[in-house]
Amino acid sequence: MMGDVDQTPGTGRAVRWGVTDAEVAASYTCDELRPGAAGRWLRGVDVDASPAHTFRWLCQLRAAPYSYDLVDNLGRRSPRTLTPGLERLEVGQQVATVFRLQSFVDGEEITLTLPPSRVARASGDMAVTYRVEPRAGGSRLLAVLRVRALPRPVMTALAWGDLVMMRRQLLTLSALASST
Repeated sequence: MMGDVDQTPGTGRAVRWGVTDAEVAASYTCDELRPGAAGRWLRGVDVDASPAHTFRWLCQLRAAPYSYDLVDNLGRRSPRTLTPGLERLEVGQQVATVFRLQSFVDGEEITLTLPPSRVARASGDMAVTYRVEPRAGGSRLLAVLRVRALPRPVMTALAWGDLVMMRRQLLTLSALASST
């Protein structure tokens, strides 16, 4: 199912934003963790920074979600400078407030899962892989989410809500990596 995307009616663009056909067809660690998941949502941005520098900013998700801080960071501003030590990854660490680090390939990707909680009950069993890939003049930052089946209206709302939040997160990380 690696090339498949969520076919929930009404989700359209919410399942695929800023990614190429090749990126959709690729396999990611979250695909292995949730192979039967009904939802597969992909997001991607170009970053005008080296893959190593982009990955270092990706590690900042340990400090904050980097999306809409009022909504997902209790009103605290996500750090705008690199926090020393956050690049030292260990399985089980808290990431982006509600996720846990499931696995990582240093300098290339991190995969997160949603542990059992109120958030998991509301949004379903979820795994997300963030991958940094080289590109001419910089890097690509990709995020692929796998979400187990929920009732159709919930899946549709979740897909659109995630697009809004993840788009902001990726654009923020790209801007910060590109400007420092």
